[in-house]
Amino acid sequence: MTPQDYVQQKAAASGSSFYYAFLFLPAPKRAAITAFYAFCREVDDVVDNMVDPSVAASKLQWWRTEVAQAFAGTPSHPVLQALMPLAADYRIEERQLQSVIEGCQMDLNQTRYLDYAGLQSYCHLVAGVVGEVAAQIFGQTEAQTTDYAHALGQALQLTNIIRDVGEDARRGRIYLPVNDLKQFGVTAQEILDGTYSERFTALMQFQAERAQGLYDQALALLPGADCRTQKPGLMMASIYRALLAEIALENFAVLHQRISLTPLRKLWLAWKVQALGRI
Repeated sequence: MTPQDYVQQKAAASGSSFYYAFLFLPAPKRAAITAFYAFCREVDDVVDNMVDPSVAASKLQWWRTEVAQAFAGTPSHPVLQALMPLAADYRIEERQLQSVIEGCQMDLNQTRYLDYAGLQSYCHLVAGVVGEVAAQIFGQTEAQTTDYAHALGQALQLTNIIRDVGEDARRGRIYLPVNDLKQFGVTAQEILDGTYSERFTALMQFQAERAQGLYDQALALLPGADCRTQKPGLMMASIYRALLAEIALENFAVLHQRISLTPLRKLWLAWKVQALGRI
């Protein structure tokens, strides 16, 4: 199997909404974003599939060394063998990949966030920096597009957090800030036990409104000159906003299930952005 085949299989097997946004890209950009996305999945899987935290920490350290060696010219893992020949063309830097690893490291060391500012720092590493790299690959021409990418990454990550509250709780993690839980009178134990209440619904509505505000902020930051190049990001915004609306329609019943959109609906939303150039 070639490195290119490996990253393609990794991206497709994830079932992520990102895959639908990649479909409309020209081949070179699609190759670059697929390889980068596969890298993100590899390091994220270290934490998601964790049995022993010390083993996971060792694996993340291996990835730090592998990234450094890859940028020194000797990648050994298929995802970096696929990515490195394209890194210079899209201005991908070692610090960006190391930041993604740092964000995954936070999942080993921290299972709660006191306030939204702390959660934002985490989201920046695991999603804002990912958005930054993606914007470069898509064809960014304006400096302000990086601000758009950071805001969009935060919005997408918050949507993931809302969708995965129950799944994350079963792994012992609660990303919803402690201050927010206190504000709405929801205890961590209720979330860990999968207990619904009007208080929980109000808490989740608050989180959804925060995410919607970030989508609005991101779209306002996107320079007109880059609207065409950043269509894949706009596709993601469209798909994830639709997901957020679907979760709200289900009254935020996320403690016992993972609410999702059908593949056909994701493809339809992506195609609409491709055809119309806007959400």
